[in-house]
Amino acid sequence: MHRFSSILLVDRRGWLLLQERDEHPVIDPEKWGLVGGHVEDGEDFEPAAYRELAEETGIELPPGTLQLFREIEVFHEGYGTLDTAQVWYAASDRTDADVVASEGRQIVFVEPGRARRLDLSASASVVVPAFLDSAEYRELRA
Repeated sequence: MHRFSSILLVDRRGWLLLQERDEHPVIDPEKWGLVGGHVEDGEDFEPAAYRELAEETGIELPPGTLQLFREIEVFHEGYGTLDTAQVWYAASDRTDADVVASEGRQIVFVEPGRARRLDLSASASVVVPAFLDSAEYRELRA
């Protein structure tokens, strides 16, 4: 079993920060997914979320900025395992120009209707629609 922390940033328009994965990852190549990754041994989910966000996008947030959306179990075909992922979220005043994509093809803010129609990763296919339909997302948009 693996542990993952994933992050959803929501910009001022209500668009979601998503990663277009390339052909290299073991998990969900060529799909759109959430920014994030493995929780290291001895590391908790929340610090891993901040670390992964900074590593993959160059965006550093102060502790306490991210809020837990939910914890999910997801089967990763590439590993053949049922894994645990925590999904964290926050409002952001960042734009695509602020993102330094260190993994995948691109990491950009995506319009919600388009985000629902993308070829999403195993976890994102569960999380993205659930988040867009959530009270947490509505509160960020208010």
